[in-house]
Amino acid sequence: MPTNQKQKKKRASQTVEDANVSRKRPKRAAACSDFKEKSVKIYEKDSVIEKKEDGVVEEEVLAVRMTAGKEDGRPCRRLMDFTFHNSDGISQPFEMLEVDDIFISGLISPLEDSGDKEKDKGVRCEGFGRIEEWSISGYEEGSPVIWVTTEVSDYECIKPSGSYKKFYDRFYAKASACIEVYKILSKSFGGNLSLDELLAGVVRSMSGMKCFSRGVSIRDFILSQGEFIYNQLIGLDETSKKTENLFAGLHVLTALKDESSKMVDFAEAQPVSLPGNLRIGLKIGDDNKNELAKPCQTEEDEDSKMARLLQEEENWRSMKQKKGRGSSSSSKYYIMINEDEIANDYPLPAYYKMSNEETDEYIIFDSGIDVLNIEDLPRSMLHEWALYNSDARLVPLELLPLKPCAEIDVTIFGSGIMTADDGSGYICDGDSTQSSNGSAASAVEGIPVFLSAIKEWVIEFGSSMISISIRTDMAWYRLGKPSKQYAPWYDRVLKTARLAISIITLLKEQIRVARLSFTDVIKKITELAKDHPAFISSTLEAVERYVVVHGQIILQQFSEYPDDIIKKCAFVLGLAKKMEEKHHTKWLVKKKKLLHRNEQNLNPRAAIEPVVSKRKAMQATTTRLINRIWAGYYSNYSPEAVDGLNGEVKEVHEIEEQEENEEDDSLEDKVIVLEETQTTKPAPRQTKSTSCVKEVKWDGESVGKLSNGVDLYKKAIVHGNEIVVGGAVLLKDDDKVEFPPFYFVEYMFEKSNGSKMCHGRMMQLGCQTVLGNTANEREVFLTNECMDFQLQEVKESIYVDLRSISWGHQHRKANADAEKIDRARAEERKKQGLPTEYYCKSLYWPERGAFFTLPYSTMGLGSGSCEACNIKETERQKEKFVLDASLTSFTYQGTIYSINDYIYVSPSYFSSDEMEAEIYKAGRNVGLKAYAICQLLEICELKKSKKSDADSIQVKVRKFFRPEDVSSEKAYSSDIREIYYSEEMHTIPLDVIEGKCEVRRKKDLGPLDVPSISNNVFYCEHLYDPSKGSIKQLPSNIKLQYSTGKSNDDSASRKKKGKCKEGENDTEPEKVVSNEHRLTTLDIFAGCGGLSEGLEQSGTTLTKWAIEYDAPAGDAFRLNHPGTLVFVNNCNVILRAVMQKCGDADDCISTPEAAELSASMDKVEVENLPLPGQVDFINGGPPCQGFSGMNRFNQSTWSKVQCEMILSFLSFADYYRPKYFLLENVRNFVSFNQGQTFRLTLASLLEMGYQVRFGILEAGAFGVPQSRKRAFIWAAAPEELLPEWPEPIHVFAAPELRISMSKNLQYSAVRSTAKGAAFRPLTVRDTIGDLPPVVNGASNTSLEYQSDPISWFQKKIRGNMNTLTDHISKEMNELNLIRCQRIPKRPGCDWRDLPEEKVSTKPYSSDSCIFCGILDKNLTRLLQVKLSNGQMADLIPWCLPNTAKRHNQWKGLYGRLDWEGNFPTSITDPQPMGKVGMCFHPDQDRIVTVRECARSQGFPDSYKFFGNIIHKHRQIGNAVPPPLAYALGNKLKEAVEKKRSM
Repeated sequence: MPTNQKQKKKRASQTVEDANVSRKRPKRAAACSDFKEKSVKIYEKDSVIEKKEDGVVEEEVLAVRMTAGKEDGRPCRRLMDFTFHNSDGISQPFEMLEVDDIFISGLISPLEDSGDKEKDKGVRCEGFGRIEEWSISGYEEGSPVIWVTTEVSDYECIKPSGSYKKFYDRFYAKASACIEVYKILSKSFGGNLSLDELLAGVVRSMSGMKCFSRGVSIRDFILSQGEFIYNQLIGLDETSKKTENLFAGLHVLTALKDESSKMVDFAEAQPVSLPGNLRIGLKIGDDNKNELAKPCQTEEDEDSKMARLLQEEENWRSMKQKKGRGSSSSSKYYIMINEDEIANDYPLPAYYKMSNEETDEYIIFDSGIDVLNIEDLPRSMLHEWALYNSDARLVPLELLPLKPCAEIDVTIFGSGIMTADDGSGYICDGDSTQSSNGSAASAVEGIPVFLSAIKEWVIEFGSSMISISIRTDMAWYRLGKPSKQYAPWYDRVLKTARLAISIITLLKEQIRVARLSFTDVIKKITELAKDHPAFISSTLEAVERYVVVHGQIILQQFSEYPDDIIKKCAFVLGLAKKMEEKHHTKWLVKKKKLLHRNEQNLNPRAAIEPVVSKRKAMQATTTRLINRIWAGYYSNYSPEAVDGLNGEVKEVHEIEEQEENEEDDSLEDKVIVLEETQTTKPAPRQTKSTSCVKEVKWDGESVGKLSNGVDLYKKAIVHGNEIVVGGAVLLKDDDKVEFPPFYFVEYMFEKSNGSKMCHGRMMQLGCQTVLGNTANEREVFLTNECMDFQLQEVKESIYVDLRSISWGHQHRKANADAEKIDRARAEERKKQGLPTEYYCKSLYWPERGAFFTLPYSTMGLGSGSCEACNIKETERQKEKFVLDASLTSFTYQGTIYSINDYIYVSPSYFSSDEMEAEIYKAGRNVGLKAYAICQLLEICELKKSKKSDADSIQVKVRKFFRPEDVSSEKAYSSDIREIYYSEEMHTIPLDVIEGKCEVRRKKDLGPLDVPSISNNVFYCEHLYDPSKGSIKQLPSNIKLQYSTGKSNDDSASRKKKGKCKEGENDTEPEKVVSNEHRLTTLDIFAGCGGLSEGLEQSGTTLTKWAIEYDAPAGDAFRLNHPGTLVFVNNCNVILRAVMQKCGDADDCISTPEAAELSASMDKVEVENLPLPGQVDFINGGPPCQGFSGMNRFNQSTWSKVQCEMILSFLSFADYYRPKYFLLENVRNFVSFNQGQTFRLTLASLLEMGYQVRFGILEAGAFGVPQSRKRAFIWAAAPEELLPEWPEPIHVFAAPELRISMSKNLQYSAVRSTAKGAAFRPLTVRDTIGDLPPVVNGASNTSLEYQSDPISWFQKKIRGNMNTLTDHISKEMNELNLIRCQRIPKRPGCDWRDLPEEKVSTKPYSSDSCIFCGILDKNLTRLLQVKLSNGQMADLIPWCLPNTAKRHNQWKGLYGRLDWEGNFPTSITDPQPMGKVGMCFHPDQDRIVTVRECARSQGFPDSYKFFGNIIHKHRQIGNAVPPPLAYALGNKLKEAVEKKRSM
């Protein structure tokens, strides 16, 4: 019978409100009662409840009364074994309460135990209710409690029935999410919590719930319920009646809600008749849109609510299915069409007309690519293009899957004219392939290319625009206008894409999408007018055939549409079914996003000769030694074996992918190098039973005594084995480890209790070091880990040859012959089953990231002395605190501090409001401070004691101020070395002291025309009064005591707490080094000469020869180094020519091509090539195509590795055997390909006999105003000293760049300076603030400066130059210039800050518009600009918002530099849509100029570049910053001079 639902609901609500005070219910949000209200007819069969058994009652009131206890006010009961159902008795999900009348069947029991067992059992009641309200509580307790309310009582839902659990789980998960979000937000009440941090916390806490299969599902679920969670927590604000700490004020909660709302677009529908013009949403400028929407407003609300609930249920069910096997979600499989079925829709077969002028895309993108993720590949446009198969027959694009699949039996190639993708150029309604908009509309100037195999393609659409992109393993290409020959093939794809748009429009106009079946949609399409862009045919059969055979295009567009209801409508399901019925191929979709590229381009175009570019890959010319090491490795380790070295391979893949972004410091603080076996330090061994003591005896008399009086011995017999000092032993090991420890016997002794002991240094197999599986299996390495052990623990003696090879190029062949004999002998012993004979020639010191020559003079002396013990004792002494009795000096962390010394103090000690670095790339150093400089005046002992420690001492200091402490303007105009005297005194603890520095007279400082500055030296000429902010000349009555001695420089400027850091040697005063004492240098892969420039300015090297393949770069090198012989040629050809010239062709492995080219070299050029013995130093940076992410080696055979230039570079070192060798490369060099390349490089150098050191440096910490992280490997001949790392001197926001040596040891070459350094960070203003303004496309290569230099850096970098050169800027097209002009001139602004108001725009819409491709930030209108040619273009590059979520919002693209920040990494081609898109001048509307980029790299203004603007940018972007090279050169000079003085 009908009931008055509204009155019932009102009465129930009043009852709840009135009784609320007396109800003991936990904290909860306001009850939800927003249910559908309508009359419900209850049939007689539903209103009669049959009593089936005892404990079952018909009336809810009776059941509540039977379970009553002591209660005041409204009843509260527990509900168990319950089911929620509709009036027909059909079980319904909990959420259906919002749209239907829901009743309850279940067991009602008391809320609390009454003591009456019969009553506590409860009473079953069937079909009672209706449910009027529900709510969630349990927030304080941390566990969700769900309540439902009827007119009679409130019920706590305890446990659903078994059959209803699957319905109830979803709502319980939603309630749990509310609780977990509440718990996280309540701890600090939001704080600065980000949405990602909130989601991560919720995922962790809910990961144990059985209804979730994995964390990813939880995250998606939380996001989908963001609005629900928001409403629940906001409801808590209403019930709590608080005025502070309200959830409504938390930005993270609002962000969660907003993210949820983005997931489904419930746009209001506007009915439009069909056939005719189609559209979804409203045209911009519709004034009567509200009137059109009003008549169906209520019905639309109901439909939207029902759609949302059904969609939630579908999503939940889909997520649950992922747990089971054999899930067949649409995203897992891809339905492929058969070519025969679409053949009739395309022209007759035709063949591509190939051109000799096309360049292989491998050549164009083969250098400088450092990406692994397919989304981060370079992006270009392709014009006048065509697609064809391996027979050059033109083929349809749709034969290729729109998604990368596991098995593809179709290979499609392409050719076209490549240009930069500037965001312009798109296809609008009405356009055909014969007339495209944008840059492709006229004659195209670009590079003709032929592409490798196309792997996938994507369709992006919106605002009646269509854009199609294709991807190869090298790049993404957005398709412009095709060639005239291929246009008919492309027209069909566009036709199908427009058809999909029309179908989506049609569905969007329906009040209930589910009402249109597949057949209904087909019928509607036949009714389209013939002039409609999507018209196919007026017959049902023809339209259905077309839709089905071209279905993959249509399904892909549906899958990208943002409305889930449209995505999963009946039409989509029907189309997929129809396609499967046609037996279309079903391919498994790949989820992997990492590339595995082919070594050669299989495009048939590649077989056509001649190829225009000479820059094709040539197999590396190598020496036999390098070939043996690398080829031997790849023959022993197949790709499968390499991948399975250990369980950390997967982790490295992830880290490599994350670390490709040079600017992403949050992910780059750990560079990993794998090793096969974990290295552990020896633990003290337990003394075992001496029952076998008789088996251990001395052989010979005592040879001396230890300091404690115990006897020393040279030889012992242990279990029949002879153990001698200077030999090696293998210890017994109860753990049966794979590699039992070896120990080198330093000395043996006998304790007073008769125990016969040995002191030994651990020796490690090569595979236990950083070399991993690249090491020789017979080579062992001495370490500095040592210990005492009983001789009875010795298992056996081991033969280890302490090998010392003759050094020099003249001994290379003899050493190679001896090595060959040794390998043959070892192989024979192995065949005969004889024990392995090991050899050792290096000391492995992982804490210093190095391999050193064995210290033969201190090894195995048997005198009781151990060099490893001495090193440890020295380190312990450094850590000791010593206070002079007169309180005039103290020793702290290895440095002696005396009264009147100048010291560094941590900047955080004096900073009350410590600032964090800005998050945008060019502002990362904003707010970071250099060390405070103080003068030590007095040592204060807090408490008298016999033994003082650092905690009991404080020091009184005078604080000096820096210019940046006064103002940023003062910092800009002052010398970076200047400080100000003050009367400000402080008493500080010792733990804030960071080291020592010096204050000298200004006239005593070094010259300004060097690339760097003297470490830790300052001058003071002024007095600063911080209370008044005044600066004045230092009064004559203040007698400043200047530093007289040399500071402890590098070692004093940082703490030493046992961390693995280098750079501890003192810096010698600057000396003028004559050319006779410089190292004669060969620079390979020399570029324009940045590395040579810095090294030469340090006074260490003299670059006499340079090899560079790129002619403009070689010419630039000549301009700046006129005394250098520059060979512009392939280094493989040069090496072949040198070895041929010296009669060593038999030792040279090269291709016939290299041999032929070397033979054709000019005789004079060959005569000028350096000979072995003439080269003291080789340096260079081999091209990084393999190491920067091309992933060539990853699953590669040896034949594919041979083209890498690292082999040739190492072969130069092997052949010339210089005293020193320096390799520079991108930071990923150490982690690329699971560290194989890095390890093989180390193994090669060690095999030659070199000492080796490796590390990663941040150039920004060495006087370069940009972030640039580079890996370096030093090598030094056995008799030379291995250079240390330079100490970083500038503050820079970069973490320690660590290399993992093993699972429990990491090494960083230098410390991070994010928390302080000697000097402040250099800024963009410091670098380019004095340069005159120029416009977009400025091309005048010679200008006047127009003003004097202001900053210290400008004065240094300008030098004596009077004319400014290369202040030229790349010219942006009109559209990008307009965008640049609209980017606000504020720090950190980029494309996301483009203005919302329209500037010179007009409304842009189309009758077939689905949704705007680019909307303003309010999602209400499209921003279009009218270009000078009359065409319309998007102000915001329309591809950016559509992909921003996948790319960290594309931060930095179209970005402006910050005057107070730093430059991002200098690249070879600055452009606003490039990888480093922050390339706009801070104030001027243009891209940074060549000279500005050069200054950001530290090149002086006198440095010249050669070629056009592209060549010059490439020369700068590929260079090593000279200041960094200068710092390395200083350390090389220290090593050389120290060796000479020995």
